[in-house]
Amino acid sequence: MFENLVTTIVASPWAVVALLALCTLDGFLPPVPSESVLIALATLSVTGAGPPVLLLVLAGALGAFAGDQIAYRLGSRVPMERWPWFRGPRGRRRVEQVRATLRQRGTALIIAGRYVPVGRVAITMTAGATGHPRGRFLAATALAAPAWAGYCVLLGVVAGSVLPVPPLVAAVAGVLGGVLVGLLADRAARWVQERRAARRAPEAVHAPR
Repeated sequence: MFENLVTTIVASPWAVVALLALCTLDGFLPPVPSESVLIALATLSVTGAGPPVLLLVLAGALGAFAGDQIAYRLGSRVPMERWPWFRGPRGRRRVEQVRATLRQRGTALIIAGRYVPVGRVAITMTAGATGHPRGRFLAATALAAPAWAGYCVLLGVVAGSVLPVPPLVAAVAGVLGGVLVGLLADRAARWVQERRAARRAPEAVHAPR
């Protein structure tokens, strides 16, 4: 099924437009496999069978940015409980965790979450639902979208030119690698925040009253 989807997109004269639409939909519909298709297309581009890599980065970045804005808007307008993937104890727990983390380190979470399928939708929708500052959200997603698209395309190019692996394997590796990148980025942001809090604590204790 996945290979048929990639083949259909590559064969279409509207391949870049289709990719842009796919990345946009993935911003608020978790089941859409945008990074998998982007990585696979980049793998094929190395052999000349796919669109130019710069167009792939541009389409992926624009689509991801647009999808994140739609998710933010939906989160601010539609109650989270209405979305099937946020229902139940696990879904509610995920939303509460995201809400708490957004208050502490929102920008870092939004950037890191871009690499985590499903997780990024929970983050962007929760940002809208909790009234996370619009300007900060725009800035964070403007950084996250091109970085994510560049990462996916780079992985596909490496897989197509260096490693003898088919597009499907490269896509799976890219998704897993993206999750790892997101988790590491979030962990780094948490460490920085804890260090800052630790430095501020003695100052608060010794501050004149």
